[in-house]
Amino acid sequence: MGISPDHGTLPPTLADVAERAGVSRQTVSNAINNPSLLRADTLARVRQAILELGYLPNRAARNLRTGTSRLIGLRVPPVPEQIASSTMDRFVHSLVEACSLAGYHVLLVADGYNEDSTGTRLPDPIKGYDDLLRSTTVDAFVVTDTYLGNPQTAWLAERRAPFVAFGRPWDDPAARHAWVDVDGAAGTRQATEHLLDRGHHRIGWLGWPADSRIGEDRRTGWERAMAFRSCDTSGLVWRCEDTLEAGRRAAAEMLDVARPSAVVCASDTLALAVLHVLAERGLRPGHDVAVVGFDDSATAQVVPPGLTSVRAPLDRVAAEVVEALRGLLGGEPRPQPGVLLTPTLSVRGSSAP
Repeated sequence: MGISPDHGTLPPTLADVAERAGVSRQTVSNAINNPSLLRADTLARVRQAILELGYLPNRAARNLRTGTSRLIGLRVPPVPEQIASSTMDRFVHSLVEACSLAGYHVLLVADGYNEDSTGTRLPDPIKGYDDLLRSTTVDAFVVTDTYLGNPQTAWLAERRAPFVAFGRPWDDPAARHAWVDVDGAAGTRQATEHLLDRGHHRIGWLGWPADSRIGEDRRTGWERAMAFRSCDTSGLVWRCEDTLEAGRRAAAEMLDVARPSAVVCASDTLALAVLHVLAERGLRPGHDVAVVGFDDSATAQVVPPGLTSVRAPLDRVAAEVVEALRGLLGGEPRPQPGVLLTPTLSVRGSSAP
C-alpha cells in the first residue's frame, strides 16, 4: 500500500490509488479524465480511494496529454497613490475562486519595462502578455484595462489569443470579443434616487475629467435621475483627477460655489475627499451634506460615519468571465459577447444618518 501524506513524506501515487481501490492504473486514469467510461460502482470506489489517500493528479502530465495548461493570465497594474479603490483586489480574489471551481489557475503578470534613448525605464503593459504567449504557458487571458486607447485588447485580438475583458470596449462598440462589465450609470442612478428620496434636490456631481468614458458613463446615471425628477443640474457638475488632493480642491470649490445639499461621486476616493473637506469645516456628513461614493472600498466601510457607496457585484463578474473563458476554450463562444451587470447601493451614515 502507498504512503499517505498523513503518515509519511511521499505523496500517494496513481498506483497507490489503484491498489487501494482494487483496480488497474488505467481505471484510475479513466476515473479522473473520462469518468463516463466507468460503471457507477467502480467510479465510486476509485473516488473513495482518492479521497482516503489524499491523491492529487499530476497536473503537469495531464497538461502534456491535453496540450493545455489550465492557466489564465491576468495583468495586475500598479495601484496609483492616493486611490481608495479596492476593486482590483476584490476582483482578483473573486476570479481566483471562480477559476479554481472551474479547474483553472490564475497566473498574475506585472508590467514589463523598456528603456528609452536616455536609459529611462518605461512601463510596457504589452511585454508581459508577449512573454506568456511566446512561452505558451497560458490558455487565455483576462484583460481589465479597456479604457480608450489601451492597446491590450487589439494586440491580443491581432494574435488570435483567447481573452475575456472585464470592461466594455469603450473605443470600439463593434468589437466582438467577450466582455463583462458593471453598469456604472445604473449604479449612480440608484445613488441619486436614494438622495432624492431623502429630500435632497440640489445634488452635485463630483466626477473625473470629461475624457474618461467610465466617468462619463457614471455621470449619466446621476443626470438621468435628476432629469426624471425635474431637478435642475446647472452649475452642479465638477470634475477633477481621481486623487485625494485633487478631490479636496474640487470639493471645497463646489461647496463654496454650488452649495449642494448632497454630492454623488464617481469614486470612493473623491467621496473621501468630500468627507475631508466637511470635517475641516465642522460639517457633518449625512446631516449637513450627504455624500455617496462608488466602489464600496474597505475604507468606505470603516471611515466615520460610514460612506454610502455603489458596490459592484465582482463575484458575479468573475463567474461570468470564467463562463465566457470556458466557452471560448471549449469552442462555444457566447452569441452575445457582452454581459452588463447591475450594481447595488450600500447605504451608510454619510447619506442616511
